[in-house]
Amino acid sequence: MRDYIEERVLNIGEYIISHNATVRQAAKEFGVSKSTAHKDAADRLLKLNPALARKVRKVLDVNKSERHIRGGLATRDKYCKLNS
Repeated sequence: MRDYIEERVLNIGEYIISHNATVRQAAKEFGVSKSTAHKDAADRLLKLNPALARKVRKVLDVNKSERHIRGGLATRDKYCKLNS
């Protein structure tokens, strides 16, 4: 793996943990696609730093379990703004 990729993978992992960020937020912050950020956080990080990867996995699992709630809140906010 190239040095710049390794550095990005570690930075994405640290960002996700420190900000409780979603994959989309991390991708936007680092200027990569969502699929690249997910591959970095889920696969590449496990090979580089397994301890950090476990912490990131916990954050991603929480985000996944809450995503249906976030979607409902976003829809509610959208329609509240339209009716205001």
